[in-house]
Amino acid sequence: MKIRIDLPQDEIPTQWYNIVPRLPEKLPPPKDDSGKGIELLKTVLPSKVLEYEFSNEEYVKIPEEVLERYLQVNRPTPIIRAKRLEEYLGGNLRIYLKMEAFTYTGSHKINSALAHVFFAKQDGANFVSTETGAGQWGSAVALAAALFKVPAHVFMVRTSFFAKPYRKYMMQMYGAYPHPSPSDLTDYGRSILKQDPNHPGSLGIAISEAITYARDHGGKYVVGSVTNADIMFKTIAGMEAVKQMEMIGEDPDYIIGVVGGVAITLP
Repeated sequence: MKIRIDLPQDEIPTQWYNIVPRLPEKLPPPKDDSGKGIELLKTVLPSKVLEYEFSNEEYVKIPEEVLERYLQVNRPTPIIRAKRLEEYLGGNLRIYLKMEAFTYTGSHKINSALAHVFFAKQDGANFVSTETGAGQWGSAVALAAALFKVPAHVFMVRTSFFAKPYRKYMMQMYGAYPHPSPSDLTDYGRSILKQDPNHPGSLGIAISEAITYARDHGGKYVVGSVTNADIMFKTIAGMEAVKQMEMIGEDPDYIIGVVGGVAITLP
């Protein structure tokens, strides 16, 4: 049995999978009691991202430009059989790991970053903006922006900005502009710093700054979680995995993944 399963680059999937049509109940329409949030999102999010958010198309064609960049960042990624872990657990099961760490930014996040930045460029955005905590998403957006030749502003949680300098350097190396958040670039950030110049920051604050900075300066905000569209863009990994398991004649009994997100606070 092979330890490493590689999918040839010329067999990379050409479609994303959209789970929304398969949901047991239809998604409710977006709700915004304040009356401003939905219109704001229409302004700052790439138009295609909003279009895909409630799409009922089960398979969506990946744009050729995005496919080309997927190959450039080391897709398809391999599947590795965890033989030692199997032995530790008793040797009566087979465990396969989809190794997204093989991408150049070290995680699955580049999969959706490329799509978001591409669609932002299609809309004629002056730049893209986003938030990041530890720096992985920020690094992914920085690389995606470099590959599509779009400026990127990344609002990084202030404690991480100073505690994790190598992520900041990586973003700068790709040509992006990382900013400690709260920052002096937005009214919201300045108001927080006025109350506490040593505020450690939070992901919610960084999101708010990234959104308002895009709104106020003609950019587009790219979001790395929460939205249905972002989940769909990341399915390139799963689509590859289906082909890889078919290559070795395996049909997994269980598939374990992750899901999550954060709340957004609009000033």
